Amino acid sequence: MNPIIALLKEHNVSDEKINELFQALTDNPLMAMGIIGQLGIPPEKLQQLMALVMQNPALIKEAVVELGLDYNKVEAAKAQLEQ
Repeated sequence: MNPIIALLKEHNVSDEKINELFQALTDNPLMAMGIIGQLGIPPEKLQQLMALVMQNPALIKEAVVELGLDYNKVEAAKAQLEQ
């Protein structure tokens, strides 16, 4: 299992919320940040998660693919943020 998804499940985040988070990430990354704030994950765990993602950005792609979402949307959203 993807470590991002595993950490979310460790904190009792439902499959529905996980899908919602990654769907938001693919559509609007800024909205995803708001959802992350509502999950009730302790700040130190969020820092660990962010460090993990920063060290290995491919984990996001793996999680999106594992959830059956369209990774091309993630790339499009990333390109929008960079403009």
